[in-house]
Amino acid sequence: MIHWTEALVERILNGEQIDTEGAQRILSASGSDLTYAFAGAHKIREHFCQNSIGLCSIINAKSGRCAENCAFCAQSIHADTESPVYPLKSKEEIVAGAQKADEGNGHCYGIVTSGTRVSEGAELDTILKSLSEIRSTTNIKPSASLGILNAQTAEALAKAGCSTYHHNLETARSHFPSICTTHDYEEDVETVRVAKAAGMRVCCGGIFGLGESADQRIELALTLRDLDVDSIPLNFLNPVKGTKLEGQTDLTPMDCLRIIAMMRYILPAKHITVCGGRETNLREFQSWIFMAGADGMMIGNYLTTNGRDEQVDLQMLKDAEVQIEAY
Repeated sequence: MIHWTEALVERILNGEQIDTEGAQRILSASGSDLTYAFAGAHKIREHFCQNSIGLCSIINAKSGRCAENCAFCAQSIHADTESPVYPLKSKEEIVAGAQKADEGNGHCYGIVTSGTRVSEGAELDTILKSLSEIRSTTNIKPSASLGILNAQTAEALAKAGCSTYHHNLETARSHFPSICTTHDYEEDVETVRVAKAAGMRVCCGGIFGLGESADQRIELALTLRDLDVDSIPLNFLNPVKGTKLEGQTDLTPMDCLRIIAMMRYILPAKHITVCGGRETNLREFQSWIFMAGADGMMIGNYLTTNGRDEQVDLQMLKDAEVQIEAY
């Protein structure tokens, strides 16, 4: 008798989409059912993405003093944290970070700034010049995460060589008012559309463990599918003291893996990268992310928290018998 996960995989490989019921079964699977779900996610990943893994890294190019009140964020002015605060780094500092990533194993390097949007003028000029130099002097495909975009800024970024624009929706539309009230969810959705219209790839995902329900995790996945984003970064809450969610610890390692698998079933051909919070939430199960369907991983440090030693991560990839994607 064919297992229910095998039926889902067959449908996906035949070009069909799974429904909410199928996603719910993955998120609630346990025991041998969960093993089957992972095997199916692994098969889907290998079918669409082969067995190569993309690595990315970021630079916290401008930190702190963000006016948004996102409940998870250590950089918000509404939080009482010891997060670093500094203005936009120089072009030389930003480019040096890209060169370091290039010397390592990174393929994508993200320039990330705090705040609702990047300021036009000197700030934007520095970022545009940095993107142009990274393009001309490294093999890196630069990306930017600068908050809410308008068409003019998006076109300028694309012209300067920004390969990918990163802008997370963070959570499901139905849960967003519990997480942020200083801007509307639709502004984030529109930023995705604006970035795509300018010709950039779009990297858009969210953070899990924010108190959302299983159905809201599926809701976010379906929104990302409807928007046809190119890659999905999956973050797992690493609660920071002084933020509204400092005591939130909902996720288990298996929960994280279920989320990765669910995303692979719903978004079979998309690039799915595991990013912030994997060390804290996955613990000894970090190497399982590939079996659960991920085909990418962020290495190095995050915005306000430290990542794992890069050599440890590279050894994990070797032990998991996955190949790093070639340029």
